[in-house]
Amino acid sequence: MIDPTLLEILACPACKTAVRLENERLVCVTCGRRYPIRDGIPVMLIEEAEPPAQKDP
Repeated sequence: MIDPTLLEILACPACKTAVRLENERLVCVTCGRRYPIRDGIPVMLIEEAEPPAQKDP
């Protein structure tokens, strides 16, 4: 689990906006990139991020 105080200061390294916790990932509220959390540590590297989820038409 991510400390709520830490979550408040984390930002997406790609677009510099807030992230929210979804399951075992941090998801950017703007671009939708999903950053993994490994062993309780957020991996905030653009190269490690999953692309935004595809939306159905």
